Amino acid sequence: MPQSLKGYDVNAYTMAKTAYSASATPVRTPRSTEYQTFARVTQKLTQADGKTGAEFLDLVRAIHENRQLWTLLATDVAGDGNALPQQLRAQLFYLAEFTAEHSRKVLKNEASVEALVDINTAIMRGLRTRTDLA
Repeated sequence: MPQSLKGYDVNAYTMAKTAYSASATPVRTPRSTEYQTFARVTQKLTQADGKTGAEFLDLVRAIHENRQLWTLLATDVAGDGNALPQQLRAQLFYLAEFTAEHSRKVLKNEASVEALVDINTAIMRGLRTRTDLA
């Protein structure tokens, strides 16, 4: 301990010493947060695929969470302040509409979850490789 800190609380010294050290928690960018959210929702969709009976509720929850994610994304890309290129915004909005319609079909047992998983996976690939979405 430095000479000038003799007599001070050792805990205070330790806390001060570590206050500016590197954080153990990585800093998340908006893009990495979006990626993690899509990954979590997509995993839930995959795990719930094909469930029936009492487990059908897992599918309903996963579909609902995916719809919420896409509704939020559609709202964001429709806003005037969104900086993405207009064509990409339009494509994402279309995918949100498709996701909502396809989700209804899945819940009525007229379609599978596969298309929703494929779309989310494609978005995740884009988030991982695009540098202009940060």
